[in-house]
Amino acid sequence: MRLSGPVSPASFLSALSRIGVLAATTALLLPSSPHDALAAPEPATLPATAAAAMPMRGAPDSFADLAARLLPAVVNVSTTQTVKGDSDDEDEGGGDDQGPQIPSFPQGSPFEKFFHDFMNRQNAPNSPPRKMQALGSGFIIDPAGYVVTNNHVIRHADRITVTLQDNTVLPAKLIGHDDRSDLAVLKVESSHPLPFVTFGDSDADRVGDWVLAIGNPFGLSGTVTAGIISSRGRNIEQGPYDDFIQTDAPINKGNSGGPLFDMRGAVIGVNTAIYSPSGGSVGIGFSIPSNEARGIIEQLRKTGKVSRGWIGVRIQDVSQDIADGLGLKSAKGALVAGVEPNGPAAKAKLQTGDVIQGLNDKPIEGKALPRLIADLPVGSQAHLKVWRKGAAVDVPVTIGSLPEPKAEETPDKKPDAAKVEKSVNLSMFGFSVGSITDDARHKYDLPADQKGVVVTDVTDGGLASDRGVKAGDVITEVQQRTVTSPADLRKGIDAAQKEKRKSVLMLVRDQDGLRWIPFPLDGDGH
Repeated sequence: MRLSGPVSPASFLSALSRIGVLAATTALLLPSSPHDALAAPEPATLPATAAAAMPMRGAPDSFADLAARLLPAVVNVSTTQTVKGDSDDEDEGGGDDQGPQIPSFPQGSPFEKFFHDFMNRQNAPNSPPRKMQALGSGFIIDPAGYVVTNNHVIRHADRITVTLQDNTVLPAKLIGHDDRSDLAVLKVESSHPLPFVTFGDSDADRVGDWVLAIGNPFGLSGTVTAGIISSRGRNIEQGPYDDFIQTDAPINKGNSGGPLFDMRGAVIGVNTAIYSPSGGSVGIGFSIPSNEARGIIEQLRKTGKVSRGWIGVRIQDVSQDIADGLGLKSAKGALVAGVEPNGPAAKAKLQTGDVIQGLNDKPIEGKALPRLIADLPVGSQAHLKVWRKGAAVDVPVTIGSLPEPKAEETPDKKPDAAKVEKSVNLSMFGFSVGSITDDARHKYDLPADQKGVVVTDVTDGGLASDRGVKAGDVITEVQQRTVTSPADLRKGIDAAQKEKRKSVLMLVRDQDGLRWIPFPLDGDGH
């Protein structure tokens, strides 16, 4: 649930039973010059032995001086959006509270009927357009009037206004936004330089350090809350570049886009999301680290868009089952589940089944690879340490530019009278497969050029079912060997058993793409 959703009684009540999303940024107040607004201080380092000897630091006597210094640079962001009664795109991009929601009332109660009738009138196909308002937060990063907020705060807005701490209301212009990181940059015009904050080094602060969050929760402007960094490197499945700071500083609906400050007054995160069964703060909030946000914001200021490094691979984490199937000693690295044709990885001869263990001499962990690649300059060369079929190889790859998503084309289906091969029942794994015939392509909506074998039946409660395999999924490889028939799949399984592998790996294509799935060969798969 976006925390900066429209302000209406219905949506507010509905928000109390859902999970919220908001955003924040890290900053430092009043640097020596405007050009330093996006410059980060050098990170402080501390030897491990010194950490043990360091005396414990208690809570500050007061946050008042720090809050007074930072509050003028934190702003409220208000948007107005025209919503049509027959609009079909209100949920586009995950904004699940773009329109009013019906609260839960006892069945048959007068309140239930009232809200039901009200919503029917509002959402009728011929109902007139209506104005919806939303409130969020932001912060000024330059005295010239550049403001950082969340993309979901200003998404689909017809008009954006920014309210300063002294209640000055200024119209705002959208300079640029980025869906993938949920960041946006606004510009306001003022007759005098505005107070501003700067980014700090989010890597320098540790779990347990104190932080302040300032924003506009539930429309209550200039709210200051305090807490600690609860964890780092959180992946909350918001996108491929998740690396959130978790904090217990209370943040709520309307804090989206506000800053998370360290005790030096530097912005170390942009408050973006919360986990909450009730819709209010339960002490689990998430912020985009400043070290990730800084580069994105600088690109948005200069060009209005973001260019990211890309090599064109689909990857997944290496589980222990996968490591066993590949003969790896430890479950580390990023397993290549697919290679984009004609992409940088394909040109560098990366293969499905490769395990990327290092990037530019630094070890990597699983799904961190897209984020690390995205930070590399387009056109630069990177070196990947790749484990391939029992040997480590160095693979140089030229970083490409992340392409814009393209609409998928549905190929024409022209069934013929091809003979259907007999299915093979892999009862030990709980599924059956058959050849990909024209009838199978038509039945399961498979592309005309799809290769492999198709899953024709899955046993409820079996190994395949537990691993998310469904009828219509396609197995394209087994143990990194191409599968073109059920017999190929059977041979691959038999070979893995003869090699006394603990598990056999199958490359499976489903509606979400390719992924490697390990199936245990020792009979214990649960």
